[in-house]
Formats: sequence, C-alpha cells, structure tokens
Amino acid sequence: MTPTRAFPSPMLPFADLGPLNRLSHGLFLRYANGLFRKPINRWRKEVLGLPGTRHDDRFRGEPVPRLYGFSPAVVPKPADWDGNSEVTGYWFLDDEGWMPPPSLRAFLEAGPPPVYVGCGSIPSMDPVRTTAMVVEALSIAGQRGVLASGWGGLAAAPLAEHVHMLEAAPHDRLFPHVAAVVHHGGAGTTAAGMRAGKPTVICPSFGDQPFWGRRVADLGVGPVPIAFRHLTAARLAPAIGRAVNDGEMRRRAAELGTRLHEEDGVGRAVELITRRLVGHPTLAKSHS
Repeated sequence: MTPTRAFPSPMLPFADLGPLNRLSHGLFLRYANGLFRKPINRWRKEVLGLPGTRHDDRFRGEPVPRLYGFSPAVVPKPADWDGNSEVTGYWFLDDEGWMPPPSLRAFLEAGPPPVYVGCGSIPSMDPVRTTAMVVEALSIAGQRGVLASGWGGLAAAPLAEHVHMLEAAPHDRLFPHVAAVVHHGGAGTTAAGMRAGKPTVICPSFGDQPFWGRRVADLGVGPVPIAFRHLTAARLAPAIGRAVNDGEMRRRAAELGTRLHEEDGVGRAVELITRRLVGHPTLAKSHS
C-alpha cells in the first residue's frame, strides 16, 4: 500500500517493472479505492458515525500511519518508504487449545514426518483431479502427505495409505510435525510455514500469491514456485523432493523460523499505535 521502487505492487504478476515499479503501486491503489469505496464509506457511517471520504491515507489533514504485519526478515523495509510506513513483524494468533484428532495423531506417529498440502480458501475447478495429482506426486517423491481439503481445493475422498485427509487444522500446531509445506501462497499460510521452519513449495494462482512464492525462492527456503495452472505430478514431485531432502534449504528454513519466533509483531504494532496516540494531542485527548 506504500509505493516503492524496490518492487512492483505485490498484487500484480510481475517480478520487476524497473522504473515503473513505483507507478504500479499507485495504479493498483487507485483501482482498489474505487472497488472498495462504497462499502468502506457505508462502514464509516454505520459503525463509526463518520462521513464518507475519498481519501483513506489522511486523517484530519495528516497522513495515516501504515503498519505492515510481515517480517523484515522476509520483506525488508524499502529504503524509499515514507516515515508513516513501518514493518512490524508478523501478527500471529496461535490456537493453544487445539489437539489433533486420534486419526491424525495415529498417522503422524506411524511413519516419518509427512508433507502438508493445502489450498486454503482457493477452490479448485476439479478437486478430485487435483487430489489425485497431489497423491501421485507424493508417491513419485516417496513421501507421506497430510492433505487439507480447505474450501474445496482438494477432495475428501478415499486415498492411498501414505496420505491422510483432513478438513483443516491450525497451522501453528500442525506445521511443526511435517517435513515441508505445499500450498497456494497466501500470506498467512506462507508466514506459518516459515515460522515453523519448514521448506515451502508454493503453487500460486493470483493476487499476491506469486509475490510470496518469489520471496520464498529468493530467501532459499523453497524451490521456484509452480503456477497452479501449470501444476502436474511430474512438476510437483521434484519440488517436494527438494523441499524434503535439500539439506541447505532445510537449514535456511530452520534459521528463518527461529528468527520469526524471536519477533513480536503484535507487540511492535501496539507500541507504534500507542506512541502515535500519545504523541498526537487531538487523538490522545479523544482516547483518554
């Protein structure tokens, strides 16, 4: 949401636009503002009792601070960002109360750590075919797998003995028990896999997913992403094999996971918000 020359808008499918990088952010923001203007102004009126606005980047004439809930170890803060933009670290909400169901626990204990495969909220046009392709890729790679059906990306159907199907599970509790993670490249799933210290295979479809796929590859914690539309068992199997067996990749993933565990993104965000409220006479008075 803050223009930079370091990379193009993460919502665009380009790795680098050179001198047009900064311009691409402005173009996307203009599109996004037009797309969400009506619901935002309705929310402002009905929930906050505020009038509608055409500018979300200013409040009472001053720039609105922007807090980015990702790690500077994953995306360093661009040098040309303004003073109102800060990278805090990830904002995780862990599920301390979840316990694996008996069937999943038994599968995890029955062999070496499996590979997690999930599509999150991304549906598939043919989930049965996609699931069969994933099962075949795991077989070729010689790996066990835990498949999450999610919102319909994979199908809950009878599977081979080396695969266990579940609907969903908290990533923070499941990922420490797997050898690698394979998914669509959503920001949250990518963050969870990296914090667990697991190599990541990303198969992006759209939006910011290709951006996170490139970051994973650039950091050396996963292979080059495979676009979902090009995904086959023959392409996925070697990527899984490398994620599981590449010692250097596993070492880098583990080191990044340790660093992410040491960060306190929520605490940093609270600190920055509090500092802004205390340092702003009008806002401090209205929130006292």
